[in-house]
Amino acid sequence: MSSAAGTSPPPQTAAVNRPSVGRRGISERYRLFLYAFPFLVLVFLFSYLPLYGWIYSLYNYRPGFKLSDTPFVGLQWFRSIFANPTQTQEVLRVMKNTVAMSTLGILTSVFPVAFAILLTELRSARFKKGVQILTTLPNFISWVLVYAIAFMLFNVDNGLINRLMIDFGLQERGFNYLASDSHTWLSMILWSTWKGLGWGAIMYIAAISSIDQELYDAAKVDGAGRFRQMWNITVPGIMPTFFVLLLLSIANFINNGMEQYFVFQNPINKDHIEVLDLYVYNTGMLGTNFSFATAVSMLKSIISIGLLFFANRLSKWVRGESII
Repeated sequence: MSSAAGTSPPPQTAAVNRPSVGRRGISERYRLFLYAFPFLVLVFLFSYLPLYGWIYSLYNYRPGFKLSDTPFVGLQWFRSIFANPTQTQEVLRVMKNTVAMSTLGILTSVFPVAFAILLTELRSARFKKGVQILTTLPNFISWVLVYAIAFMLFNVDNGLINRLMIDFGLQERGFNYLASDSHTWLSMILWSTWKGLGWGAIMYIAAISSIDQELYDAAKVDGAGRFRQMWNITVPGIMPTFFVLLLLSIANFINNGMEQYFVFQNPINKDHIEVLDLYVYNTGMLGTNFSFATAVSMLKSIISIGLLFFANRLSKWVRGESII
């Protein structure tokens, strides 16, 4: 008769720290990667693969010739940005416009916050939904259609604004508002705010809806009015979202696009409306100086990366959390 005293227990069959396996034998971590893989391919194709075009900045490229048939000039185009006084003056002018537009964009970033807070305070759900739809629709309108609307409003001959100003005796004749170079930065930021106000408020509305309702109930019990509730509960509740978007705006400071400025530009307002992206397009595509435009675009990318790391360091210093 064998004794059970020296026998060891049977080995456990349960796996330890084994990743969960789906119905088709694919672990959870690989399944999530497969879900994201198509988007990673798109990012590679449209964001990283075009970086091969930076090689044009090292050649004196001319359209119609193979790149290998054009002379290699090294860093000549980069040096010309600072060595040529005319080029330097142009780049400084464009950078001034870019900084001004981006600064105005950051200063007006509080408008979507205020709009979201006021929108959530509306009592009528139907009216609230109607206002949100009407203010969000302009975001899906192309800048070409926005310019068409502006042309109908400010046209010299038959524009609505000119006719009203003349009828009320405020003007003697039609004025070409779109071709004027006065207050160009202000008019551009107003059009941009009108187009993106509703869309920019969506994230703040979502942040407001995630605030614990019991905080408002407790504030009502303590006698706080609607303004006090907004200032002491709603505003602090959406500040983390606002700060993250603000830091991303700082990181994207000189990438303010070109579509809006491209459709509104004309020979009269070009000195104040030409931002860096539009300058790269005008120099490369219209001026056929691809190599110099590529060099300017590369410097813009390097500055953007530096601003991104600056915003990340600022986020870690202020919030204790990094954004990348």
